[in-house]
Amino acid sequence: MVLQAPCQACGRLFDPAVLAAATAHAFWRRPGGACPACVQQTLLTELLTGGEKFFARSVQDVWPLDAEAAFGALPIPLRLRADPRFNGRGVTIAIADSGFTPHPDLSQPTNRIAAWVDASQSPQTVIRFGPEQQPHWPGATEARDHQWHGTMTSVVAAGNGYRSNGLYRSLAPDARVVLLSLTDADGRITDQSILRALNWVETNAAEFGIRVLSLSVAADQPSIPMLGPIERSVERLHDLGITVVAAAGNDGERRLVPPATAPTAITVGGLDDRNTIDADAATIWHSNFGHSATGIPKPELVAPSLWVAAPILVGSALAKEAGELFARRAHDPSVEARLRDLKLVTPHYQHVDGTSFAAPIVAATVAALLEANSRLTPRLIKELLVRTASPVAGVGPERQGAGALNAGRATALALVEEHRWSERAPVTPIITVAGPVFQIHDHSAKQVDVFGSWDDWDAPVPGRIVEPGLWTTRPVSLGAGEYQYKFKTDGQTWVADPTNPWRAGDGVGGLNSWFTWPA
Repeated sequence: MVLQAPCQACGRLFDPAVLAAATAHAFWRRPGGACPACVQQTLLTELLTGGEKFFARSVQDVWPLDAEAAFGALPIPLRLRADPRFNGRGVTIAIADSGFTPHPDLSQPTNRIAAWVDASQSPQTVIRFGPEQQPHWPGATEARDHQWHGTMTSVVAAGNGYRSNGLYRSLAPDARVVLLSLTDADGRITDQSILRALNWVETNAAEFGIRVLSLSVAADQPSIPMLGPIERSVERLHDLGITVVAAAGNDGERRLVPPATAPTAITVGGLDDRNTIDADAATIWHSNFGHSATGIPKPELVAPSLWVAAPILVGSALAKEAGELFARRAHDPSVEARLRDLKLVTPHYQHVDGTSFAAPIVAATVAALLEANSRLTPRLIKELLVRTASPVAGVGPERQGAGALNAGRATALALVEEHRWSERAPVTPIITVAGPVFQIHDHSAKQVDVFGSWDDWDAPVPGRIVEPGLWTTRPVSLGAGEYQYKFKTDGQTWVADPTNPWRAGDGVGGLNSWFTWPA
């Protein structure tokens, strides 16, 4: 029988032993018997009220900032400074992956799995579920190998930490999910399966309220020379108002394949943040990079791809062994080596690695942004994520895009965002008969200028406010050629154009935006 104790903060019953199971150290045991969910909520609230330094001290009090010292994985919301007020409520995330099981982190205490779709064959099989139903589909509880990957990515995207008493929740624990299974009868994920999943989302997004699609799968080959059917499908979803997030891949090569090559997708590379909240300790993980089919550099940003807590497949051999190891742990120190080898952090979770998990972390962030501001379009969402990303020191922009995801900072900008730009509007600079017009939106700037290679970065082109937070310039008269440019805000901060996906290194570790005139 599991002993339950009431949390002194929220009143819910929880198992105090889960805190000891989560780490070799007892850092999560707090005076008064607070449950893990409340500990984490309190820390994130301190970030909002007390600021970054106070937050860092508070986390240090309950978790060592050393991945070697901390056996457990630091929860992702803490590492990304998530705003605890927004958890993806009212948003549905579609997740296309190898296969799934109805994990308790998605189905308990209230079911949030809206549908399961078998996209591995045509016609697709679709089973819908309500919040009071226990979801089930053919083979759902067989614990087959192909169900492992999708179960983990779906829980990383939208899990509520049910099996860890809230400790290992995602950034969107209130979001609903639609699960699209892609593995066919031969055990393969084909380009046709991926395309069927994308087309199904396009047709059924309105019924389920799908605003985000997370893709941790890859096509067999790159599209040559331009957009292939998978990329064109992603573009249509973007036009429908669906933000598509794709994993870059894990080989560290200059090679991307669809859907990561879709121009409007948010392609996510890997970040090794060393399992800490110390941004200065982070470095790039060996993820893929390159260009989209239309020449846009990818990835757009990077997110944690190491030390990500994900569920063990219920009913699997690993789940059985994990239960046995943790049962022996209190009296048999010899099990520690095996626990580390299997990357186990509790009897129900292990830490995993790969951009397959970085992508759903970004998808969860998008869901939180949409709860904070439901008017956001995919274009604005990408801009907010790019603008708030933190460059990783010592690594070129080719590998990291704009830098490391900062969920809290992006949410703060989403809350004040008021624009609803057309998804079909061209990226900046805007082409006019008189010349290119540069545009940026920044609610905090008091002055905006544009500098460019057309005059050797000499004279500024001043911006003016056309509506709150939206700055634009006069047309710039140019001869034919290729040009680079950058914004300068308040006379001191250089910013590459967030809405122009074409980038080039600036020679000092940053990025310039570029365009060809005439376009």
